Amino acid sequence: MRSPRRCSRNGCPRQPVATLTYVYADSTAVVGPLAAFAEPHSYDLCEQHARSLTTPRGWDLVRHDGEFEPPPPSSDDLVALAEAVREAAKPPVQRDDLGDGLGQHLGRRGHLRVIPPGR
Repeated sequence: MRSPRRCSRNGCPRQPVATLTYVYADSTAVVGPLAAFAEPHSYDLCEQHARSLTTPRGWDLVRHDGEFEPPPPSSDDLVALAEAVREAAKPPVQRDDLGDGLGQHLGRRGHLRVIPPGR
C-alpha cells in the first residue's frame, strides 16, 4: 500500500507543499511548488522547512516567492484509502504450519513461531 507524501525532513509529520531540487552543476538549490510526483532526487518539504531552508556557503538559493498551497486531494488518494480499508477488513488466514494433518494451528508473528507444548 502507498503511504501519503510527507515532509522529507526527519521526524516531520507535516504534509509537503514544496519540492527541493539541487542543481549540482550550478551549485544551486531550487525550492518551488510541490511536484506532481515524488522524484528520487528531489525532496518534499512542508511550508516551515521550505521557508527556513539555507544552503552551504557559495551556493545560490532560488525560492518560490508566492504562497505554497497544499495539493488538492486526488483520485489516487481515494484509491489508496479504499485499498487500506479493504486490507484491514480481510479476515486472518488460518493455516496448519505443521503440515502433519493433525489440524493443530500454530500462530506466526513475524519471523517467530509459536510451538505448542509437548513438541
